[in-house]
Amino acid sequence: MEDEVVWYDISGDWIIAPSDPLPPIPEIPRGALVVLTGRAPIWRYGFALHALHGSPAGAVGTFDPRLGVVVIMSHSPYFRQGDLLHMSPPSKE
Repeated sequence: MEDEVVWYDISGDWIIAPSDPLPPIPEIPRGALVVLTGRAPIWRYGFALHALHGSPAGAVGTFDPRLGVVVIMSHSPYFRQGDLLHMSPPSKE
């Protein structure tokens, strides 16, 4: 498995509207797994996935507190769509 994991929090501290921009995309090393996280409407996750499509990410997943990371898109030999990865976002200390 690739060692690089980039956490991308797409939540906001306000009621999010479709016109609100996404937070800046973090730096993504080529082939990294990008994990979308944060309390946000499903359409915002769609916006983020679309924004990541042309990125150097090897795979994209979403964080589910009950399951861990669910891989939703992959162009990497290390990850397959539907893979469950037992990891949690880094703590915000």
